[in-house]
Amino acid sequence: MSSYYDALETRSAQDRAAFWAKALPAQIARAQALPGYAQTLAGVDAAAVTGPAALAALPVLRKAGLVAAQRAQPPFGGFTTRPASGFAHVFQSPGPIYEPGEVTGDWWRLGRFLHAAGIGPGDIVQNCFGYHLTPAGMIFESGARAVGAAVLPAGTGQTELQVRAAADLGVTAYAGTPDYLKVILEKAESLGVTLVLSRAVVSGGALFPSLRGWYADRGITCLQCYATADLGLIAYETPAQEGMVIDEQVLVEIVTPGTGDPVPEGEVGEVVVTTLNPDYPLIRFATGDLSAVLPGGSPCGRSNLRIRGWMGRADQTTKIKGMFVRPEQVAALVARHPEIARARVVVSREDDMDVMTVRLETAQEDVQGFADSVADLLKLRGRLERVAPGGLPRDGQVIEDQRRYDTAVAVSSAE
Repeated sequence: MSSYYDALETRSAQDRAAFWAKALPAQIARAQALPGYAQTLAGVDAAAVTGPAALAALPVLRKAGLVAAQRAQPPFGGFTTRPASGFAHVFQSPGPIYEPGEVTGDWWRLGRFLHAAGIGPGDIVQNCFGYHLTPAGMIFESGARAVGAAVLPAGTGQTELQVRAAADLGVTAYAGTPDYLKVILEKAESLGVTLVLSRAVVSGGALFPSLRGWYADRGITCLQCYATADLGLIAYETPAQEGMVIDEQVLVEIVTPGTGDPVPEGEVGEVVVTTLNPDYPLIRFATGDLSAVLPGGSPCGRSNLRIRGWMGRADQTTKIKGMFVRPEQVAALVARHPEIARARVVVSREDDMDVMTVRLETAQEDVQGFADSVADLLKLRGRLERVAPGGLPRDGQVIEDQRRYDTAVAVSSAE
């Protein structure tokens, strides 16, 4: 098996930029023809959007906006180039959010990831992702089909039957959430059944180093990918296991949560993705996840941008004194005052009451003059603290909830 899925993975930066300079304008123009983008992309010169800098000037599409559009114009909100009946599959994810799906080609592009994990012809993949309503099962099945592997569509549950099938069929690879494979392997050990699987491709949860090590001790190489029902593959691990390489058919930006403004390379921010899917052209779609660009190149030889992987949720909306405070409100505060470089809302408890402290990174010594803007934009009054320039952490957090619910934890533990 070749080390690389195709020649796209080792392109030079110049070749990749030239590719996007042609692909982006076509995708923007395709989106502009759809009802879902009629307002947000009106007046945009698609031909001028040839790279990340120009793309950053376009509005961000958030999941809440997609949900609202789907309610107004079911089922896809005017964001697909075909009606629901024109797709092979339609799915429902929590929200609810409806997504289209296809069986032709590697529609979600997972083949690239499975190939990087060493899966191909001759392999049998035990696919333990769900096949009902949500698309995860079909996403990974499509990827297995793309690399020529057979699939056991196992789903979840009935672990003893899963062990028996894996043994009888000679399953060589696992696809599913990171922790369920451990359940299968422990059941196999308890039954005295020997399994021959040696590779695992996982998503949908955190792959902790201790768990990866547990699999490695049993001769199983476990790699993870970052994919969503809307976007398909975003990034994936390679055998180098140094960050995640961005897929060749998406353009990833890391932005300040609550805004569409890119952060400096290496800083943590929200993952925003533009996909080249011609059937479902999502432009600057905000995932709600935090990550950061990993500088340098991958030892595996793939030349695309790398990210550090999932680093938490960007949607830090928090209820304070009965009022929701959102990252967009904090961003609006910073935008209103050029003298404020960054802001961070910290929520704590004192005397059984919520306390909001707004930390403002600014060269200005006196920050009390911003109190009215805080009250106006955050709809609450709180303490204001000055932080010297460069003093706030570059960790993607703009709302930090320090409250602890020890009583609830104690009750839960006692039960």
